[in-house]
Amino acid sequence: MAGLALAGAATKNMPGVTRFMDTNVTSAPVAAPKVGTARSLVEAAHETIRHEILIGALAPETKLRFEMLRKRYGFGASTLREALTRLVGEALVTSEEQKGFRVAPVSIEDLADLTRTRVFLEKEALRESIRCGDDAWEGRVVAAYHRLSKTEARLLTSPEIPQDEFELRNREFHQALISACPSRWLNHLYGVLFQQSERYRRISLVNRKVSRDVHAEHKAIFEAALARDADLACRVAGEHIERTLSVMSKVLAS
Repeated sequence: MAGLALAGAATKNMPGVTRFMDTNVTSAPVAAPKVGTARSLVEAAHETIRHEILIGALAPETKLRFEMLRKRYGFGASTLREALTRLVGEALVTSEEQKGFRVAPVSIEDLADLTRTRVFLEKEALRESIRCGDDAWEGRVVAAYHRLSKTEARLLTSPEIPQDEFELRNREFHQALISACPSRWLNHLYGVLFQQSERYRRISLVNRKVSRDVHAEHKAIFEAALARDADLACRVAGEHIERTLSVMSKVLAS
């Protein structure tokens, strides 16, 4: 994963990490999408700000002042307020009376809690998916793994840094693995936790000082899932998720 550039940003809660920015992000204002209805404007504002938080362009604990956001993205105050309220519900933004909105903080303690919860839920969803999965499920897993593997291979040689492409392919692979799980709530909660993990993942997966073969980790999960070995698949999936916490601890200690 040495080909990726480190995204995300440090805060006082993570003193061992200096400020990192996505190489695709510039300081220029981001143009708001041209959409018509109020609802579509809110959706566009929500997706734009959410993405900027996840890639680290809006650093943890940044004060989200309406005037700054209006100049940066071109949305009106009412649209921004509704979009930020949605992000509060997703735990990516915090809100305090009389203090307004801020990007949610990050910390190693938060990541440890997030990791424990995600491992618990994802292993259960994966076990159910392997139990219920049919030929169509296997096809989704194979296709998603193939796309992810191609992206991971390019990361080793390409001078470009497709961070967003990797995140997309990584998310598609993990979603395909649990896509046969019949529980709507497990799938929903998994999606929330996976999104929360993304800010940390963008730091841990690309830190060049910590050796990590992410492709080998994904391959082990893929092979165990297709072999219908639920115990092995859950074990290696859990280790894969927990390795992010281990890498982050080393990053902070360096």
